Amino acid sequence: MRLATASLALLLAATTATAKPAADTIHAVRYSQFGPASVLSYDSIAKPVPRAGEVLVHVRAAGVNPIDWKLRSGRFGQQAPNAPIVPGFDLAGDVESLGNGVQGFAPGDAVFAVIDDQGAYTEYAVVPAKQLVRKPAKVSYAEAAAVPTAGLTALQAVDALTLGPGQTVVIQGASGGVGHFAVQLAKLKGARVIAVASAANEKFVRSLGADEFVDYRTQRVADVAKGVDAVLDAVGGETLAGSYALLKDGGAIVSVAGRMDRAALDARKLSGRTLSMDGSATDLQRLADLLASGKLRVEVAKTLPLSAAREAHEQSETGHARGKIVLVTDGDQQ
Repeated sequence: MRLATASLALLLAATTATAKPAADTIHAVRYSQFGPASVLSYDSIAKPVPRAGEVLVHVRAAGVNPIDWKLRSGRFGQQAPNAPIVPGFDLAGDVESLGNGVQGFAPGDAVFAVIDDQGAYTEYAVVPAKQLVRKPAKVSYAEAAAVPTAGLTALQAVDALTLGPGQTVVIQGASGGVGHFAVQLAKLKGARVIAVASAANEKFVRSLGADEFVDYRTQRVADVAKGVDAVLDAVGGETLAGSYALLKDGGAIVSVAGRMDRAALDARKLSGRTLSMDGSATDLQRLADLLASGKLRVEVAKTLPLSAAREAHEQSETGHARGKIVLVTDGDQQ
């Protein structure tokens, strides 16, 4: 009996010893070389530990943005990775633990954030406390994770256009991640919005508050919008090139998808800039307040499990997603 009991104790101890590391292991999506979506892998990695000023977040959802797959493909000519990279900038989840010196948060708090240096496609992420904002109670984790990059880009672009009541703005790419926020934010400024998207998204875009709709596949935007006060371009390329002609002399244009043509601006004294999103927690709090009040809504086109990041990237790369694609962990979409 004593031998049997001792053997059982040894077995339990061995089981505990082998099980313990698993508790410190999490799943994350990573890539070690640039290329197509197939370079993404779903790996087991060590659970991170927050340092001073940081918070460990149990990630419930991670937003997918075009910048994620553009970086993954090496589009910007950046140096090849010398260590595996966890993609993603946008996340929502619950505070798991706090690093030294962190105040204002407690384990269990629901939060969301845009992080500076990628790392959102994972079950647990370390985030500087100063970048975290509390998730509105009525907003799901998937919805919150869809907000930061696209919402901040739209908010800062609309701010840069200095829109006021009665002014008219054309929003190119109005049904996408940035565009669907921009339509709503421009309307909150009192502007008249002419939304440009495909016919399949007309009902959706009008539901956001657009005053007029242009199907770019069958209509010329210039036939509907002439002499407008402002243009917000979320498409780039030929769409941006054709946007200058829509503006009145002295009008304003902001692109979040392409570089300004200085000659086109100077020819008619247009003000214009290419906007790079600032991951401001203050601005993210502005968005959180709008979400909490019901003045801003989020369109999540599709949720996929974290392990399906390849599929998520492939869908995002088509450029035809309505709203946002979000990766969720633990099957949790709430």
